[in-house]
Amino acid sequence: MSVTRTAPPALARERAVFSRARLRSATAVAAAALLLWTGTGPAGATSQSPSDGGDASLAADAVNAYVYGYPLVLMQATQQLSTNVPHPSPATGQAPVNQFVTQNNVPGPAFKTVVSPNVDTLYSSAWLDLKAEPVVLHVPDTQGRYYLMPILSAWTDVIASPGKRTTGTKAGDFAITGPGWHGALPAGVKQIKSPTDMAWVIGRTQLDGPADLPAVRDLAARYSLTPLSAYGRSHTPPVGRVDPAVPATSPPDRVAGMEAPAFFSRLASAMATNPPGPADAPMVATLNRLGISPGKPFDIDAKGTATARALRQAVPAGQRMIQQAVPALGDDVHGWRVALDLGRYGTDYLRRAATAWQGLGANLPQDAVYPLVLDDSQGRQLNGAHRYTIHFPPGRTPPANAFWSLTMYDQQGFLVPNPIDRYAIGHTVAPRPNSDKSVTIYVQHDPPASDKRSNWLPAPAGRFNVMLRMYWPRQTVLDGTWSPPPVTVADGSSGSEQLARTGDSGFSGVIAAGAVLCLAAGSAVIVAVRRRRTAWGRKTV
Repeated sequence: MSVTRTAPPALARERAVFSRARLRSATAVAAAALLLWTGTGPAGATSQSPSDGGDASLAADAVNAYVYGYPLVLMQATQQLSTNVPHPSPATGQAPVNQFVTQNNVPGPAFKTVVSPNVDTLYSSAWLDLKAEPVVLHVPDTQGRYYLMPILSAWTDVIASPGKRTTGTKAGDFAITGPGWHGALPAGVKQIKSPTDMAWVIGRTQLDGPADLPAVRDLAARYSLTPLSAYGRSHTPPVGRVDPAVPATSPPDRVAGMEAPAFFSRLASAMATNPPGPADAPMVATLNRLGISPGKPFDIDAKGTATARALRQAVPAGQRMIQQAVPALGDDVHGWRVALDLGRYGTDYLRRAATAWQGLGANLPQDAVYPLVLDDSQGRQLNGAHRYTIHFPPGRTPPANAFWSLTMYDQQGFLVPNPIDRYAIGHTVAPRPNSDKSVTIYVQHDPPASDKRSNWLPAPAGRFNVMLRMYWPRQTVLDGTWSPPPVTVADGSSGSEQLARTGDSGFSGVIAAGAVLCLAAGSAVIVAVRRRRTAWGRKTV
């Protein structure tokens, strides 16, 4: 199933373009937004209780309510579409509740289902319903192979990430328990407490090139989910229930199209089994004043005309606020966008919503970091009309405990056809070091000299972007003492011809995170344009 997101006209006009001017604007918007509700502000902000009267106060409260609830409503819509099948379907990334589905092929240039496809891992996804009982996740012995099995709450926070970094690669069983469960677990089963009954497992398993695909498929087939009551016994997953009322519309489009009564009704309903955290108490009080209470029917007119008007206006205003905050999620480092604070959000509701907007499934930075570069060292858009180099000094290649790679994407976010069928370098294709142990990557459309082709990352003829993936990054990445080097023009061009051809509008064609599902997704690519998506996601990282 392939779907295309069509933004409402108002949003289409507001669609962000990734440029430094837009980044400054987005940062200003985000900063202003933080002042509206201190729950989304930085630590140490002074708390201000919304007043009971005044249209301005009501408007601020209503927009804050939308921003707060957006990730939960989007997660619920994504879960509904992703599980609305009788059996797991690798082609669409869907599977019934409490069952895994695993991507079954390595993407290539013909793969147009999602943007920014990942050629370094295979994804295994499962949506959990923990209301009835815990679910036991079994991971086989991966024989040293890197894997990551992050588990997200309904509010998009990573609650745990079993995998090589945290639990090693021996076989293990993990009982994921919901907020209302109390009981004893079988010996040897480790508990992972989910604060919500809905949870999402987004597994990634290291793939060492196409020849490694059969081994990874076999390994992923041994990932399993079993109800606690069936643990230790043979268990056949039930056939999934298909609800014809669930629309095939991509979840981001579906949520964007919800008017205030539908959106806030879904928020109130979803909070009944996916309760806000203790730190959200001030925000919950605001929701209650607006008539939005967990598990209670929502009537937009119950609190009067002024409140109803504020809630209706909060939908487009909240969408604009979230969308315009997306580019401010990461820092600009040598032209790369680097985000090191995703995966857990505390009371930073705007950051949480902006991350969900650009793509569900963001990893903890300790597990993976994904810098993205759109411009060269002089601030010009990357374009295959020029030749570039990415030079890592001796001992300064990306510091990752698992692996790293550089992947090439065209302006639409897809892999680039090329004569050597190379779409990434660093992991499955190891670059050759220079005599001084430095490493130079040659990024260009035409093949370089023969002695440089081992380090060639083929580019398209037009605009493109490059993503650096670092799985299990080392501390120097996390504390900012290591950063990716700039992309430098190597052909002596001033870039004036490029600017004349493309203008200075910024890169507007790629990634939009996520993922419907963002098997990634995770997600730390920071751009504001959202494109094609299926249940596998808006982008994959």
